[in-house]
Amino acid sequence: MLKKTTAITLLAALGVITFGAQAGVTDDISKAVKDSKVNLELRYRYETNDQNNAAKDATASTLKTRLTVKTGKVSDFAAVIEIDHVATIGADDYWSKAEANNGYSVIADPTGLDLNQAYISYTGFNKTTLSAGRQRLAHNGHRFLGTVGWRQNEQTYDAYRVQVQATDSVNVDYSYIFNANRIFGSDSAVAAGDLHGEFHALNVKYAPAKEHKLAFFAYLLDFDGATADTDTFGVDYKFATKLNKDSKIGVNLSYAMQSDSNDNPNTFDADYYLVEVNASTSGIFGAIGLEVLGSDNGVGFSTPFATLHKFNGWADMFLGTPSAGLEDLYFKVGTKVGGVKLTAVYHDYSADSGSADYGTELDLVAAYQLNKQIGLLAKYASYDAEDHGVDTDKLWLMATMKF
Repeated sequence: MLKKTTAITLLAALGVITFGAQAGVTDDISKAVKDSKVNLELRYRYETNDQNNAAKDATASTLKTRLTVKTGKVSDFAAVIEIDHVATIGADDYWSKAEANNGYSVIADPTGLDLNQAYISYTGFNKTTLSAGRQRLAHNGHRFLGTVGWRQNEQTYDAYRVQVQATDSVNVDYSYIFNANRIFGSDSAVAAGDLHGEFHALNVKYAPAKEHKLAFFAYLLDFDGATADTDTFGVDYKFATKLNKDSKIGVNLSYAMQSDSNDNPNTFDADYYLVEVNASTSGIFGAIGLEVLGSDNGVGFSTPFATLHKFNGWADMFLGTPSAGLEDLYFKVGTKVGGVKLTAVYHDYSADSGSADYGTELDLVAAYQLNKQIGLLAKYASYDAEDHGVDTDKLWLMATMKF
């Protein structure tokens, strides 16, 4: 009788536990659904590319539609799904490099449907986030690892990622990447749409004080069937402080060394460095900087996963570093007038090795945020060629709507 009673009691207890667990999971799922977010983004852009060469002047009128679904957490797990669709609306006289050369200048916005992000994250460990799948990755202003978010089809990565807030002032971010989904799409006929391999990306941030920020980074790139394997190690330092209520000054310093590795047939050791001083006062800001991508044995310092459009001029004349390297001396000034943010940048380009004068460039942009949902932008780049590329003028008119 005792055994029977005990068995019944155990079964009843198990039933209560099972029911409680099921109820708990059901509650978690219900809460996750309630906490889920769905976002829609529309980005229309009119772009032209006029170059002094045999290619026909290009014009593109494109619309990017992005749908993002972020779930709430279930047992510390969450998921993100993001789909992008790029279509032409009107003018489509351009070469996206996803198709065979059609005689037009390049505007790198191929049309089509793309799975931009699809990953699962876990936050069950203290001050740690684990994520696996296709995701957006960016370090230190996108200089070595970025998303190329300026283009309509973004660059994302198939990767496993670990982020740890080790202390209040130390953050560790490591990713093992096995594919980069580039802006040209996986079906690209000309430019590589995917870059497969084994890539290690480590970024350790340290903020010893409010005014000082350090980042130590390493990028070990081993491409499948490619000869661009490199190891890069570096450090980034930022200083910023207020001089008074309306004025502040800052310094950005960065250094990295890069060498051949794995199957790279070239033997080289090249350096990268950046020195920038910036300041603002009474609504006016300015900066002067020198960025150098060095060269050794005829091989230039490379950053294949960077958001390249952000650096060395918006005309995109230096998406690949010349074999003699690149020195970019730039001056920046800007202000805000009637809610419109205005910025002008002037670049003077030359070779790091040798005496080549590549050319100069003027970049202008005006941006206006109409409200939380709608932003407008007009942008212009004019490259005056000397020993590199050809004279190039580009224009962008863009409207972004977020819901």
